[in-house]
Amino acid sequence: MSSSRSSQSRQSSTSPNITEDQIIDLISKLQALLPETRIRNTDRASAEKVLKETCRYIKKLQNEVEDLSEKLAELLTLTEETNSAQASVIRSLLM
Repeated sequence: MSSSRSSQSRQSSTSPNITEDQIIDLISKLQALLPETRIRNTDRASAEKVLKETCRYIKKLQNEVEDLSEKLAELLTLTEETNSAQASVIRSLLM
């Protein structure tokens, strides 16, 4: 395969043809998923604003998952060390 042909092949497989209407639709759907009311107050926020807010929200969710994972690890350690009724309940919920 010639080099120009292989670069064309790579371009067509990595950059699908997406219309502006499809992008607008995807941004609207993404905007609807965000819990932040400040971004919903406008009918049509800019794509940049929606994407930035989405990144912030995903980072926030990742931090929450990390915090919850740490708390769960602490609970698991406590339940392994004790035979209390509370520990039994926690174990049964996790199974």
